[in-house]
Amino acid sequence: MYKKILFIFFFLFFNHIAIAELKVGFVQVDIILKDAPQATQSNKALEKEFKTRTEKLKKEINNLNDQEGKLKKEGLTLSSQDKEKQEKKLQQTRIDIQRAERELREDIDLRRREEINKLQAKVTEVIEKLAKEQKFDLILYSSVAFASDKVNITNDVLKALAENK
Repeated sequence: MYKKILFIFFFLFFNHIAIAELKVGFVQVDIILKDAPQATQSNKALEKEFKTRTEKLKKEINNLNDQEGKLKKEGLTLSSQDKEKQEKKLQQTRIDIQRAERELREDIDLRRREEINKLQAKVTEVIEKLAKEQKFDLILYSSVAFASDKVNITNDVLKALAENK
């Protein structure tokens, strides 16, 4: 009889623990990275940082296109040696522009990753703070098959990020 009472006690005790309410939240990180004020600020900063290099590259491309058009027009009147010399010069310029364009893209990508890492650290900090304040037991990131609006706290995180600019 004692064993039955002990069994019932343990069953009720552990069943009570299993029934205890678990507070779960879900955050769509892709929306945070797109809509957070810090993301907008970092995009503007990146634009400003690379504006002069981008404009310089555009001018070089336009200049190359103008030179190629000019060579097409004047190509009939130039000697074959002069025409070949001009074509080699334009080809070298094209290669230089492609290299500069690739370097610019790589630099922009590197800086963008740095900014995203900063934002992700800030998002994690805000989520942890929100979890403690609102007593969440578990907060999940994007790779979830389904999450109802009831557990979606993305807007709360965006609001907290806006307050913590």
